[in-house]
Amino acid sequence: MKNVGIIGYGYWGPNVARNFNSCDKVKLSAICDLSKKRLNLAESNYPFIKTFSDSIDLITSKDIDVVAVVTPVFTHYELAKLALVNGKHIFVEKPFTSNVAQAEELINLAEENNLIIMVDHTFLFTGAVRKMRKIIDDGELGALFFYDSVRVNLGLFQHDINVIWDLAPHDFSIMNYLIDYEPIALSAWGTEHFGRRLEDVAYVVVHFDNGFIAHFHCNWLSPVKIRKTLISGNKKMLVWDDLSSDEKVKIYDRGVDIDNTEGIHNLLVSYRSGDVHVPKVENTEALKLEVDYFIDCVEKNRKPFNDGEAGLKVVKMLEAADNSLKNDSKKIVL
Repeated sequence: MKNVGIIGYGYWGPNVARNFNSCDKVKLSAICDLSKKRLNLAESNYPFIKTFSDSIDLITSKDIDVVAVVTPVFTHYELAKLALVNGKHIFVEKPFTSNVAQAEELINLAEENNLIIMVDHTFLFTGAVRKMRKIIDDGELGALFFYDSVRVNLGLFQHDINVIWDLAPHDFSIMNYLIDYEPIALSAWGTEHFGRRLEDVAYVVVHFDNGFIAHFHCNWLSPVKIRKTLISGNKKMLVWDDLSSDEKVKIYDRGVDIDNTEGIHNLLVSYRSGDVHVPKVENTEALKLEVDYFIDCVEKNRKPFNDGEAGLKVVKMLEAADNSLKNDSKKIVL
């Protein structure tokens, strides 16, 4: 049985710890945090674990086989690298690293040492996203036209990253998982309002070579919380409302039909408006499924689909967004 150590017991860390603890294939053995208060809380929840205030002590422990890095993104590279050098499989909170070079180095290091990397793109394990993947794979939407995502709320402001780095990793990873087309370029627009030099409102457009286009709206200043994605195809359209309690995914038999039999200058446009279908969505906790899948990959020495390469793809888009913002929204080649 593998022993798991978790670095970071702040906002997301307790959820990660709970799910590793409930996995019967591993043992939650240690938790590390800089805060004594957080360590006391961890000990009260899991009296059987060891606690560390120094991450090096946890990572270098011979009793630990798997390290979960659940810390701010600027710490991911150093912690993940140290874990890999010490022969540990790693589970890393999104985004994977702070830049592309760091991600590529970690991927190479893991391959050299035959170790598994999983990037915590939790949404990929939700019932809604898995249902959407099946709908798309089954061809129910037809040829895809566009992808539009809105992820906005009031706060939480981050002190070290802009709104794109905070919110877009979710949606970039979801799009990459759902859409088989390869993005070729990215453009970003954004602004900040409080002199922090970190954008709090931003828009990102991802370009594809086949005419498909994806748009993302990220915002910390919205008076309402919205988590909605629209995917359009030539047969049907899909809307995912993550805040809906019982109708998260809706499939609309609506669209536009074109008859150009009389030539390009005499196009006949007809609008189709049919039924709306609400498919059943599984509601098992996504993080539980992800942790179970990760451990299964470790035991079978199998690359997960949300591996380092998937994390790298998201980091490339985040880095390109930063470059675009710094260059008057210039289109950046991916």
